[in-house]
Amino acid sequence: MRITNDPFVHHPGLRGKIVDPETSRFRTFDADELLRKRPELEWIRPFLNTTAQREENRAEVLADQREDDLWVFAYGSLMWDPAFLFSDVRRAHVPNYERRFILKDMLGGRGTPENPGLMAALDKGEGCNGLAFRIPKEIIEHETEILWRREFFGPTYFPTLVETRLGDETISALTFVANYEARQIEANITREEQLNCLRNGEGWLGTSLEYLENVVLQFEALGIEDEACSQLLAEARLV
Repeated sequence: MRITNDPFVHHPGLRGKIVDPETSRFRTFDADELLRKRPELEWIRPFLNTTAQREENRAEVLADQREDDLWVFAYGSLMWDPAFLFSDVRRAHVPNYERRFILKDMLGGRGTPENPGLMAALDKGEGCNGLAFRIPKEIIEHETEILWRREFFGPTYFPTLVETRLGDETISALTFVANYEARQIEANITREEQLNCLRNGEGWLGTSLEYLENVVLQFEALGIEDEACSQLLAEARLV
């Protein structure tokens, strides 16, 4: 299916700031292929979800979601590189959750066991601004398979449907929230640890500092002032 309408009609300022899904490296991302290309990462295999686990989870979560278009709430890297096709993107707010930098990446993406990286997770809190992407119902099956291969790569997140506000409209959107059973989630991480991870974390996805910079850049494009992210970035840049 080709998306024939303009997905950026509501936010033309995002045009050119979101990676074309057709060219995204995550569109064909596969854990087995990653480990074949990077045998030095073979040690992480026991920490990953299997294809069977991933597909069983996807089927369960989406059991009642295939009759209508599916909205996906993005608060981290999905904001600039969703990899799935979408027909609309909107500024969105999720109440009762917040973006927290509590994911210590030690599995090679943006950090290693020696120098962990840092990324965001969605956790219970006072509200989170981000983007909502709309996947047409005709392509939900294919596009969510791409999404699950990426976001359900390991045990760090679990998918859930959350109340999401698009201006005056309230919808239900799929998102991925922090899994406290995962060893990478450190809810009580100190500021010093966060800064150390941001300054030193690097892996095959890039640096942790680049990740935070991209979050802030998307907010700037939307005219959103996120003091927590901006302050964290300012402190991380201080050497």
